[in-house]
Amino acid sequence: MRIWFKIFKDNRLQKDIVIEDYQDDTRTHKIFRALDEACYQFDLGKPIWLDKTISDFKRHSKAQFFKDNFIETIDFDFLEIHVIEED
Repeated sequence: MRIWFKIFKDNRLQKDIVIEDYQDDTRTHKIFRALDEACYQFDLGKPIWLDKTISDFKRHSKAQFFKDNFIETIDFDFLEIHVIEED
């Protein structure tokens, strides 16, 4: 599985990273591990999965985390997660 994480500010891509996880595990576990790694690389606190975030991700394999998803203050508009390749 390959997951692309992107940070946007003022409709411009600021940072991005692709996390690969080919372990024999569930899709959910792979996504959570990749999110943990991306947040570590970007030096961010982990975002909260709100109902809208979950439904968007289930529907499109893509979701955006806005300031409401983070406990701490963020200096960007949103973090986007996008599954670009499934096992």
